[in-house]
Amino acid sequence: MLMKKRGQICLIASSMVSLLFLVMVLYGTFGIQQPGGSSLRHDYQLLGRPLYKLDLSWPTYPELFTGDVFGVAVNQYADMVYVAQRGDNVPKVLVFTTSGDFLMSWNTTTLEMPHGIFLADAASNHTVWITDVGNGLYGHSIKQYSPSGKLLQVLGTPGKAGSGLNPLQFDQPAEIFVHDSGEMYIVDGDGGMNNRLIKLSKELEVLWMHGEKGQGPAQFYIPHSVTVDNAQRVWVADRGNKRIQVFNSITGDWLGTWGSCFTEDAPYSVRLTTDKKYFVVAQLNTNQISLLDAPPVGLIGQCRVVSVIQLADEVKPHLVDLDMKTGALYVAEIGAQQAQKFTPFSLGGTFP
Repeated sequence: MLMKKRGQICLIASSMVSLLFLVMVLYGTFGIQQPGGSSLRHDYQLLGRPLYKLDLSWPTYPELFTGDVFGVAVNQYADMVYVAQRGDNVPKVLVFTTSGDFLMSWNTTTLEMPHGIFLADAASNHTVWITDVGNGLYGHSIKQYSPSGKLLQVLGTPGKAGSGLNPLQFDQPAEIFVHDSGEMYIVDGDGGMNNRLIKLSKELEVLWMHGEKGQGPAQFYIPHSVTVDNAQRVWVADRGNKRIQVFNSITGDWLGTWGSCFTEDAPYSVRLTTDKKYFVVAQLNTNQISLLDAPPVGLIGQCRVVSVIQLADEVKPHLVDLDMKTGALYVAEIGAQQAQKFTPFSLGGTFP
């Protein structure tokens, strides 16, 4: 009888340990330390609805990150991930496969301080657009590169900060979003003299612009990231004002503001998930990745946080991108000097 009772106790204890381990895996409440490294890389916690989990296998060789990682961009058709980093004597761009294999690095001298990175024409012959906030000969400009790092085109006046439109000038341009139509949306200034959202035509003509510094509608203070949805709406992470502003992509008209979700920290990035249900927002100072409900067409409403990936202290997530085929989320982290990959919990790359 006594042995039977002990067996039952052992079975219950074993079941509880298994359940606890499952909860820890699902909610990411522990860090995994790699040999010779710190646990900073893998510490995270999920709050709210669990939508993503960390892919510990990506990339295969994380020691290749040798600088401050500022941006990341994904080509879902070619299964390639581009990572932009800063630092002395480090390659400014690293290229991986979505499965984690290292492909190449760019040792170009035409990049000084990369900030935002975007892949255009991903379905055909993709090119890589990078904003450069450096103060040297190649700074204050936006550059288009081939997949292997050959410089193809430069927007702005390299080496000269300014606010001119003809010729076009920038002062620390933060990010560019190139629409499938070829039209471009640029947020210009990461702390410089400009606080602008500019839309350019495929022929690089200015179609409309908002460029006034302030806290009112259609005014900015450090516009930091931009994306466009399928309902002709432009979403801008207005970092200095701790809000996201929304505009009509055709007319440039102001449509609304989200601010209630960002009382503790500003939005640094804004991207849409594959299913268009959520916006993904990085918050650098609180070390969070927040997922917000995307509103239906014709409505802006108020923002609502659905899920949070709480990263370890000092990871400092900066900009993000998503694989539109699998739904995988890639995060560029300045403090941890790395990019990380998070995958959706449900199978097939779709969200629960």
